[in-house]
Formats: sequence, C-alpha cells, structure tokens
Amino acid sequence: MNLETTRLLLRPFNLDDAPFIIELLNSPGWLKYIGDRNVKTIEQAEQYLLKGPLKSYQEHGYGLSMVTLKSDQTPIGMCGLIKRDHLEFPDIGFAFLPEYMGQGYAYEIAHATLEYGIHTLKCSPILAITVLNNDSSIKLLKKIGMQFQNNIHLPQIEEELMLFSS
Repeated sequence: MNLETTRLLLRPFNLDDAPFIIELLNSPGWLKYIGDRNVKTIEQAEQYLLKGPLKSYQEHGYGLSMVTLKSDQTPIGMCGLIKRDHLEFPDIGFAFLPEYMGQGYAYEIAHATLEYGIHTLKCSPILAITVLNNDSSIKLLKKIGMQFQNNIHLPQIEEELMLFSS
C-alpha cells in the first residue's frame, strides 16, 4: 500500500527497515500499549518483518507499512491494515516514535489509510482495537470516524480490549 498525504508517505516495509523496527518496537508507547515483542537485534527485526508485514502483503495485499516524512523520508512510524485470525474484518493499526506524536501525523495517515481501505480495497467495515487506557489512540479512532462497539478479549492477549468499527 503506497499512500501520500500532505506531509507523509506510506510505503511497504522491506528488510532494510530493521533498524527502525528495533527503535519503534522498543519505544515507551509501544512497550506500554502494545507490549514487548522481544525485538532487540537486526535478525529479530527482520523476522518480525518477514512474519508480520511482509507475509501480510503476500497473503492479503495489505499490512502495516512505513510512515515517513514526505520532505526527507525520515521514518516516523507505522500504519496499515491487519487481518487477524480472531477478527472477522481487517483492523487499522498505527504506532509512532515519541518525538512525532502530538503533531497530527497519526490522524493524517490513519484517516488516509481508513479511506483507502474502504474505498480502494473495498474493506468494510474496518475495525480497530486498543487497550482501555490508551487515551490517545481512543481519541484518534473517534476523530477518524470510528465508533466504539464493545469490549472484547482476543486469544493470547490478557487485557480486555476496546473494539471500534468504521
């Protein structure tokens, strides 16, 4: 999935993005709200990419992708659609490095991704899940037009999650 917004580019991940993956997956927000994925080395980051986003591109035609600044291609986060085994429809996911939060980037790319998923990929509805205490994600999901449905439990995730739908 390649998307362009006013300030951002969204492009598929590749194995050269492994150093960025290590940085993002070990950032405070990721560890607090998503959890430790034990990705500390280039090899572990490459495996994360191969088993996650790259596999998703092959199986579904979409997945989590790299968000970069349009001006200089600086990597700042990830955003995309994920097809989870335990959810009927794809869900939108996003995560950003701390220094790029609070500047409207997440809204800009999440809104474009949601629109692309609905209108181009013809995925409807699109879901979203978040932990109950992730106030910034909840606020963003509502801002892009998603509606809270109910709380759910997914296998292998101990915490109760909030389920949103487009």
